[in-house]
Amino acid sequence: MTAQPSLAPQPGTSPSGPPSFALVSGTQVQQALSGHEREIVDLVEAIYRLHGAGDSVNPPSYFLRFPDRPADRIIALPASIGGPIRVDGLKWISSFPANVSAGLPRASAVLILNDHDTGYPFACLESSIISATRTAASAALAADRLSRNRPRPTRIGFVGTGLIARYIHTFLAGTGWTFDTIGVHDLSTDSSTGFCGYLRESGAVAEDAHITVHDSAEELIRSSDLVVFATVAGAPHVTDPSWFDHHPLVLHVSLRDLDPRILLASANFVDDVEHCLKADTSPHLAEQLTGNRDFLDGTLDDVLTGRVTPPTDRPVIFSPFGLGVLDLAVGKYVYDELARTGRLHLIDDFFHELRRYG
Repeated sequence: MTAQPSLAPQPGTSPSGPPSFALVSGTQVQQALSGHEREIVDLVEAIYRLHGAGDSVNPPSYFLRFPDRPADRIIALPASIGGPIRVDGLKWISSFPANVSAGLPRASAVLILNDHDTGYPFACLESSIISATRTAASAALAADRLSRNRPRPTRIGFVGTGLIARYIHTFLAGTGWTFDTIGVHDLSTDSSTGFCGYLRESGAVAEDAHITVHDSAEELIRSSDLVVFATVAGAPHVTDPSWFDHHPLVLHVSLRDLDPRILLASANFVDDVEHCLKADTSPHLAEQLTGNRDFLDGTLDDVLTGRVTPPTDRPVIFSPFGLGVLDLAVGKYVYDELARTGRLHLIDDFFHELRRYG
């Protein structure tokens, strides 16, 4: 078991006086998280264990959809963490795919942290970076734990090369992974080119590593031991189970890329069963096809605690829905780091009506 990070609480409010409120910019979030990949992965592992032990509240995500804009959505992820962290909150994240063609990231987000004892919100943080960080840390943790009983993958392939793919590579590199070959496939030539540029300039790729842009997902999958799906696909586009005959480890981060028949021929792990089997994710489609959940081998927490050992005679697929408790934990980590170094931007008069009768 990896060393557990310090989870000492940092109260956002004080019962002896008016609560303070902090506004945390994306720049501050990036500064607090940059270079701390191993620590964040350890934090994410600790939260998975808390969640697995039942010391959290993580309701279903709430989707705001628009009849005139079916491709767009805004999602609310409320959550609460117990244990030594003791914080509640909400991530409010939008996904507007057309932003990409306008030169903007698809997703934007804020995170609200609420004090566990009073319920007062004590911070609002830019959260697209937090969301990408917790997703990448979860993927890096899964890659490590799901590959411990097989040869460590040295050939990685990325299907989808946006911000999430970049963060996942950063976290893999930051936790000690090296690759002999890196495959890249994206429907956008500009995205593939940009991602390859990041890889070459990141300093995290060995000089003798081969970076290859593949014309097809099949070509990339067949030549990779570790496959990362980080697309914006709304429905399965990879349909042939034979592409996975070499039994790779698959980080199915974007959740809707794989035909359910591929899942039925694989070992499947999720972050949370009830969260993942909904909203027409590939696991949800597999459940609808079979009428049961027998194709699921367990959760990542089952692997962390040793209750389940991933097989080596099938592809192993990790399909994480993304838990709000992870956003809370990473956001609280940022808040605590800024508070420790005296860099919080406090708005002391944010709450005005603090006396019941004026």
